[in-house]
Amino acid sequence: MATARMFCFVLVMILMGSCCSAKIYKVGDSKGWRAKKGGNYYEWAKRKEFQVGDSLMFEYDGNVNDVTQVNSRLEYQFCNSHSPKAVYNTGHDVVTLTEPGYHFFITSNHSQCVAGQKLVVFVVHDHPTIPPPPPPRKILPFGKDYKVGDSNEWRVPEESDFYSKWSEEKQFHVGDNLLFYYNDQVDDVLEISSDLEFKSCDTTSPVAVHNGGQDLIRLTKPGIRFFITSKIGHCEAGLKLRVVVRPLSRSVPKNMQLSPFDRLIKWLHESFRPHPHH
Repeated sequence: MATARMFCFVLVMILMGSCCSAKIYKVGDSKGWRAKKGGNYYEWAKRKEFQVGDSLMFEYDGNVNDVTQVNSRLEYQFCNSHSPKAVYNTGHDVVTLTEPGYHFFITSNHSQCVAGQKLVVFVVHDHPTIPPPPPPRKILPFGKDYKVGDSNEWRVPEESDFYSKWSEEKQFHVGDNLLFYYNDQVDDVLEISSDLEFKSCDTTSPVAVHNGGQDLIRLTKPGIRFFITSKIGHCEAGLKLRVVVRPLSRSVPKNMQLSPFDRLIKWLHESFRPHPHH
């Protein structure tokens, strides 16, 4: 029994150590934090998954620039640094992402910001410091994440029925997530309420508007969801998506109600439980 307990302790510590290490991202990689020709830092950020506990490293010339964290998307879009959330100006700043959601960074050098020196990151998950408990039975289960358009992402497709085919190949259920990745300088995501609005690309009465460039939309109830873009000509060219959301299965397998950590402990307990001698 002592050997089994030791094995269990070592294995759990290894698993916890492997899942709890935060990452440090150097903003802009080798080019650092400076005005970018042809746009902002969207291309740099879009393929990364930022988690609570990760850090952003900004390297730049402190005589020319700084790092100004702002509170809202409007301040970000209009390069408004008058009421910052935080200001960093050492030339080598490490900013830790302490909460999920959107984080907006610009430079207070207005001309540099307008030229593209601004960054928005979307923090999706936490690095757990302890194994999470099983979710309450009555909330939605953890579903699948679907990256809309896969490698094509959310952009005007070469074939107008691309997103229709993409959706028809999948089965969406309550609890699943849609991940929209796109250039927020070019497109956005509008959710609308009817098939008529979907067919006519009617943007006048949206249910919701998303324009962060990295948007996560959870499917919380069964039915049909409609998404288009407000950009003129893009929806008509095929940048629109209809998904059919199926209800949850009434019976969930018992082993699926356990968290990964609980299933590990159950397996260890069963594997190393002493058996009676006959």
